[in-house]
Amino acid sequence: MNIYVIGFMGTGKTTVGQALASRIGWAWIDMDQELEKREGRSIADMFAENGEDYFRKRESELLEELAGCHRLLVTTGGGIVLRPVNRERMRQTGCVISLTADKQAIKNRVSQQAGRPLLTGGELDQRIDRLLQERNGLYNDADIVIDTTDRDVAEIVREILWHPSFPRVL
Repeated sequence: MNIYVIGFMGTGKTTVGQALASRIGWAWIDMDQELEKREGRSIADMFAENGEDYFRKRESELLEELAGCHRLLVTTGGGIVLRPVNRERMRQTGCVISLTADKQAIKNRVSQQAGRPLLTGGELDQRIDRLLQERNGLYNDADIVIDTTDRDVAEIVREILWHPSFPRVL
């Protein structure tokens, strides 16, 4: 069994996932960081040079590889949910935790970060709205859904650990 942390960009997947993995003593892997390491380039460069389809394919391949592991906490990219096969694979091989946040919190968080290829060009609010609409409902296909708006990491981790759907056999 693995634990997968999904959610829109800026919801705290990497921060919360790393803290949760440390708390339960599991290995942690961030899929975006792992893909960048394997490719030897940034996600923004992958999108620019090869397109989103290429990136999504590589993302799915990595998920399939990680799904074969055990006791691994995986933080995913925000778009992992776009492919039904990815959602199904995570459900089959672990506990899926979805992190959410309100639009203003997302905007505040991502506006301070570089390297978000899906947010380049155009008005940030419109880009976020379009992506949230495109992914509407996809983050709800999870065992646990936690809102991270205006909350600290320790509080979020505690809520996850005490959630009735969190696996008790760690």
